[in-house]
Amino acid sequence: MFRHLLIPLDGSRLAESALPPAALLARQMNAAVTLVHVIEKNAPSEVHSERHLVTPEEASAYLDEVAHLPTLAGLRVETHVHTAEVSNVPGSITEHSAELAPDLIVMSTHGRGGVRRLFMGDIAQRVISRGTTPVLIVHPEERRAADGGQWRTILAPIDGEPAHERGLPIAADLALAFHCRLVLLMVVPTIGELSGSQAAASILLPAATREKLEMDRAGAQEYLDEKVGSLKKQGIAAGCEASRGDPARAILKAARRLSADLIVMGTHGRAGTDAFWAGSVAARVVSRSRVPLLLVPLKDG
Repeated sequence: MFRHLLIPLDGSRLAESALPPAALLARQMNAAVTLVHVIEKNAPSEVHSERHLVTPEEASAYLDEVAHLPTLAGLRVETHVHTAEVSNVPGSITEHSAELAPDLIVMSTHGRGGVRRLFMGDIAQRVISRGTTPVLIVHPEERRAADGGQWRTILAPIDGEPAHERGLPIAADLALAFHCRLVLLMVVPTIGELSGSQAAASILLPAATREKLEMDRAGAQEYLDEKVGSLKKQGIAAGCEASRGDPARAILKAARRLSADLIVMGTHGRAGTDAFWAGSVAARVVSRSRVPLLLVPLKDG
């Protein structure tokens, strides 16, 4: 599954928080690691009172230093510096993801430029929108994986659409690799969470809409039970939950209750009021949860 991990670094300790979970994954999956830095045009010498890499020589020395940290000991680690100065760092890293062909990109939500800048509209959003490489978003505050601890519970939100479930095989493979529990979650909205034409219909036909939503929940449980049965046949300790309400809030609530170590979900990497698993849901989850979030890009149509 994951054989090559790409970790963008900017020289800050915040960005380096992606290293421990990446190392944990690399060891478990026997994957290689590439550390990458892109030289930014007119880059400041400091960011958040930390050094910032402004020359190729400095960046190369820094990446080599990181490659020999105890956290990455025993792993196959390579480094790559994009020496030509660029104005669009996220765009350049996206191009490198195509060039270096990683299976997974691991990055911190806190990097150069402030809180969640790497996720909100920059690197992760661009990579996801390409519809190719999954991205693991790590929070610096999340320390459970930093000491080498094993994952115990993976949460995988799904919506019943096969085209939206590209993350489910990845979640299943990770559950097998880490010998941990996999919990599937489906969220059926309440009338208050409906949007667009569905919201309009609920105003005209509230009773019928409530009945349909109840039927949707029953169907969701049946669908989940079928998926869990299939996962158990693969030797996975699987469980499921059907919930009602706002998708992002339900995911966050379930993650807290289950003490999830990882959330795996598909996303279009874009915002959209009628897209149940649109980028807005993923953005809300990553901005409010401290749990690592593995986003699997979905292709429209």
